[in-house]
Amino acid sequence: MDVVTAGERRPASATSASAWLDFRMTDWSQLSHAYGAAGDIPDLLDRIAAEPNAEVWNDLWSALCHQGSVYSASFAALPWLAGTAESGNREQAVNALVLAGAIVAGAGQWHGAGDVRSEHAAEIAILLRTVEQYRRTASDRAEYIHLMEAMLGFEGVVGWSEDLAWGVGNEEYEVSCPGCEASLFIVLGERGFFSTSDDYAVADGDIETRALHPAAPTDLDGIGRRLHDLALADGQRAVAHALTHVFGHATCPDCETGFSVADQVSANW
Repeated sequence: MDVVTAGERRPASATSASAWLDFRMTDWSQLSHAYGAAGDIPDLLDRIAAEPNAEVWNDLWSALCHQGSVYSASFAALPWLAGTAESGNREQAVNALVLAGAIVAGAGQWHGAGDVRSEHAAEIAILLRTVEQYRRTASDRAEYIHLMEAMLGFEGVVGWSEDLAWGVGNEEYEVSCPGCEASLFIVLGERGFFSTSDDYAVADGDIETRALHPAAPTDLDGIGRRLHDLALADGQRAVAHALTHVFGHATCPDCETGFSVADQVSANW
């Protein structure tokens, strides 16, 4: 009988067994990550499996998805991430799902790893199935938003799979006014729902703002309607409310031009 080390987390399903074998046979020294050759990745994964903590996960993020950039080693790690997502440990599963979602969302970048969505279809199917389970049972708002974004990454949804959590999770988007091209903050959440060209986070006095105009839920369509309805079904009413503003309208306080928030968020895609 073979011995399984701490870093050799077995796949939880037969579907992932072949991909798992490929992962263990990978020549990591021939792959690259943000800092060069990826020969150190197996040791890093073993450290996470043996004694997981935020610092080691941050090291893995920094190597495999540095500021949103992905590399050949990023996709080679998907079988390990899929196995961890199926492990039954919620904290580690969520860490794995969110990182895997960010990696898969970058599939269209130049990374030298080929057609990664086809080559890793089995792992992506596992990750999508697992993220649905954890998304529906999330109680923490931030965790929920990151899992929703990961879901979009596995589904191949362009743009929102990289920008949903950035804005809804951080309660702020930065966009350009389509009229005067002023840089605007679209604020969503605890501070209110408004647009401003002032640096509201550090302002001492009054700032010029314009209230956002949320879309009526019945008027939502496309991805906005889907995400809003999912959030409601999952009991995430605050997230659903924020999404009506993301897919609603704003007014520039500098030139009074009205515009679709989602259109300006997506303008840089």
